[in-house]
Amino acid sequence: MIYFRLAGRVVTSLFCVWGWVLLTIPVLHAQADLTYYLPEDVSYDQRVPTPKEVMGYEPGEWHVTHDQLISYLKVLAEQSERITLKEIGRTHENRPLVHLYISKPDHINRLEEIREEHLKLSDPDVSAYQNIGQMPAVAWLGFSIHGNEASGSNAALVVAYHLAAATGEAIENLLAETVIILDPCFNPDGLNRFTSWVNMHRNRTPVIDPVSREFNEVWPGGRTNHYWFDLNRDWLPARHPESQARLREFHRWKPNLLTDHHEMGRNSTFFFQPGVPSRNNPLTPKRVFELTKDLAAFHAKALDKIGSLYYTEEQFDDFYYGKGSTYPDINGGIGILFEQASSRGHIQDSDHGPLSFPFTIRNQVTTALSSLEGVYELHDDLLEYQRTFFKEAMQNAQSSGTKAWIIGGLQDKVRTFELAKLMLHHDIKLYLPTREVKQGGKVFRPNDSFIVPADQPQFRLIQAMLEERTTFTDSIFYDVSAWTLPLAFGVPIEAISGKGFDPTLKGIELTAPPVISGRNVGGKSEYAYVFSWHSTLAPKMLYALQKEGVICKVATKPFSLKNKTFQPGSILVPLTAQPFPPSELFTRLKTLSEACGADFYSVESGYASSGPSLGSNSFKKLTAPVPLMLVGSGVRAYDAGEIWYLLDQQVEVPLTMVDADRFARVSLQSYTHLIMVSGSYRRLSSAQVDKIQEWVSRGGTLIAMRSAVQWLANQGFGDIEVQTPPRPDSIGLRPYGKASEDRGANVIGGAIFESMLDLTHPLAYGYESPQLFTFRNTRLILPVTQNPYNHPAVYVQSPLRAGYVSDRNLAALPGSIPVSVRTLGRGRLVLMTDNPCFRAFWLGSQRLFTNALFFGEMLR
Repeated sequence: MIYFRLAGRVVTSLFCVWGWVLLTIPVLHAQADLTYYLPEDVSYDQRVPTPKEVMGYEPGEWHVTHDQLISYLKVLAEQSERITLKEIGRTHENRPLVHLYISKPDHINRLEEIREEHLKLSDPDVSAYQNIGQMPAVAWLGFSIHGNEASGSNAALVVAYHLAAATGEAIENLLAETVIILDPCFNPDGLNRFTSWVNMHRNRTPVIDPVSREFNEVWPGGRTNHYWFDLNRDWLPARHPESQARLREFHRWKPNLLTDHHEMGRNSTFFFQPGVPSRNNPLTPKRVFELTKDLAAFHAKALDKIGSLYYTEEQFDDFYYGKGSTYPDINGGIGILFEQASSRGHIQDSDHGPLSFPFTIRNQVTTALSSLEGVYELHDDLLEYQRTFFKEAMQNAQSSGTKAWIIGGLQDKVRTFELAKLMLHHDIKLYLPTREVKQGGKVFRPNDSFIVPADQPQFRLIQAMLEERTTFTDSIFYDVSAWTLPLAFGVPIEAISGKGFDPTLKGIELTAPPVISGRNVGGKSEYAYVFSWHSTLAPKMLYALQKEGVICKVATKPFSLKNKTFQPGSILVPLTAQPFPPSELFTRLKTLSEACGADFYSVESGYASSGPSLGSNSFKKLTAPVPLMLVGSGVRAYDAGEIWYLLDQQVEVPLTMVDADRFARVSLQSYTHLIMVSGSYRRLSSAQVDKIQEWVSRGGTLIAMRSAVQWLANQGFGDIEVQTPPRPDSIGLRPYGKASEDRGANVIGGAIFESMLDLTHPLAYGYESPQLFTFRNTRLILPVTQNPYNHPAVYVQSPLRAGYVSDRNLAALPGSIPVSVRTLGRGRLVLMTDNPCFRAFWLGSQRLFTNALFFGEMLR
């Protein structure tokens, strides 16, 4: 029997054999008290305050807000000698990211000493001397990286209370053998957005109908962080402060186990790893999956005890190392994914009957505690595996033909050292080269490159970051199938073999990326200045000048002044008719150059030694962009968030975002650009479609991505032709059970493709090489048009560089185009089959977007 508190009385409710709480309508809001969640036969220290004593309600009665969660954990840390609390960072919305460190009081008092000893297991030079029988294992319990999967963070309240207040031999033994890092909320901003929604719509008289407003958040929902990014895909790219803080602490501890508590659809039950065996990343040691399966036995036993249904070794995978449950697998630990069917509010109908929020919390609490039991029982196995992992990684590195990689060689140092910054987040050792290196026909200099030695403990992770894998044992992926970082950043890389590697090439170790600072060449001018468009932050520099009214022009042809040649895309700043006197403009340019890593050159004469002189019509005056992006229901929030993040965080261009529902009230005449990311746009009426067409025809620039391109074609915008690869021909009889696999194999789930750029095209300004590597996860095809000037890039004959794609999908790509420009009246449409700003780390292709923004008016 399960006991509930209702109006001061104890009432009972039958518990179904499959583990769902069957509640009749009169007691639908009967609230489980704390004993519902906690293990049986455990006594608790009455001096430790319960969640209700601090917050005023039982866990599960309301959804906990992030501030309430932190307040309670602070009280526990103050009251319990077993706990210390640390703020590890802040979110975009300035909410604290906190960890509780939980162990026996003696361990807490010497926590730093324990951490340093534990880290020695990842150092093959000293790990053999560590006595694993005398050191605690490290278990990291992580909750709710998706903000609207709130049972995790609410379970964290109960787990923290149990670890602080439980008494008896079992808890004392656990705390003696374990240091527990409790991360109560990976995503505070998303959690608070979701919590506000469900608490605002909570009914006193329960409504369990799934179509009710309580269970259906308004766009964009609480899943994502402030910029609408999925933080569970950001463990590898580490573009956000939440991820960066988490990775710092992860590598300060290198936990043996990390749990990742999620939710899924309401009609499911409960999942725990292992996932589908054929979808494991081949770089992950087999021992990871053996230990994962050993841990699964503890989860099964615990869920059996409370009667909950569950499943394992299905649906989910362990391939992409950017997920929280997979990242530990390539770092000497074990990651475990838990997926609980979601009530999404307080109680919702499901295929299994009414699904209550307290029930979802209880399953998360149960498996968090079964994880700790597993760590306790497998203590020596987990610590020995950690030691073995790094020892074998070093052995693999020493037997590898590649002894180092050298990365860089671009005029755009920003991209090079942004990649270095990313790798440093992952505890990878990097060095500046001591001298110029010529490798693979490329030149790498000490000030624009870095070296990654193979001979280091993170060798496996380095392989995962740099490899270009195109063969797989399975054709279905839960997330992307490729993320090769040098291709994503568009940065040259060359492997150095054993014969070609000289250890003296390793110069100063990089502990932080070097500061990229632009400089002035030539001093103050009385005529003009020119700066290159190569730097990733050149758009930021240009816009900063434009918003202050500075006249800027872009070169459409190469030109030379004295001994310096400038490429198309270079920005000319003449001194005549400017809002500032020459001395002040020089100071402003110098400040911006230093901040943006873009050199600027003084010009004393407009006469070019080759190419057009500075008064030529080949220099086009630029208008400051005023973009508007359509968002809201039907629009893919991830894609919209990636554009928002780019413009707000990097380029610092104000972006107006308008819901499609309000678009009828907007006058487009105030804007230079309309951005439409992937979406259905069904909410736009025919009158609003006509308004867009008229605005473009009068000179506007419309940038469309992914399915928005298809939408434009369907609405009759210009001469857009969109294709998709044909489906497989009839293949006779196929097993019904293979249907989902057959469909999945025909999807482009995320792979990297190569195209060739026309470097004279305005959309290609600033690129140093005609090779362009784009991330593609759509089957949309843009064929070449009759106008050869419409497409700045075309896929090469063998375009696949990394990842999985079916033969049929691959065959359709050669000769097609990833980006195209079409005219409509005096305006233009910039069409992109994919989002060039994917997850904010595809710096190699995001220039296509910024060029469309700043040079769109030039496109004809």
